Amino acid sequence: MKERKGREKAGFFNIHLKDALFLGFCAVFILIFRAAFRLHLNITGHSMLFSIFFLLLARGCISFRLAASLTGLLAGCMAIILGLGKGGPLLLLRFVLPGLIIDMGAFCIPSMFRSYVLCALAGAVASSSKFLSTYIVDTMIGMEKSIIFQHALIESGAAILFGIAGSFFIPPVIRRLKAYGVIDY
Repeated sequence: MKERKGREKAGFFNIHLKDALFLGFCAVFILIFRAAFRLHLNITGHSMLFSIFFLLLARGCISFRLAASLTGLLAGCMAIILGLGKGGPLLLLRFVLPGLIIDMGAFCIPSMFRSYVLCALAGAVASSSKFLSTYIVDTMIGMEKSIIFQHALIESGAAILFGIAGSFFIPPVIRRLKAYGVIDY
């Protein structure tokens, strides 16, 4: 099979170079917004707004099946290196789990990115993964079980609301990108 001119395959995942660069930019934008909103807003879960948006955008624009997971992995590795967040190496879990959930949703329902309801559902389920990561970090700190559960529930509840809000921007953005010919699948 002949590749189109200018569409070289890149590296381990057998993904086009243009697509790999787009995933890298999505990961960088996740971190830029996380760092910009690192201000003490006292709003729990606000970072999920941009995380879910860019993870959904990465998967919606690229036909690679693990696009959101790879974006989450890149963002998680960069967050660990830059020291953004608490949890150390478990910080990677906060980025990869939502990406895996989005990839599974896109695999099961390929037309997910055209529907507001399906994007909101994917954003809610992906944001709910914050419960697991918060629970693990709080357990490792040594908090009481009842407090851990309540804390993780509050954190994930707020993250779900922001994840749903971030997912509502995906269908019009993807529709516009397709109309302008930026997305070719």
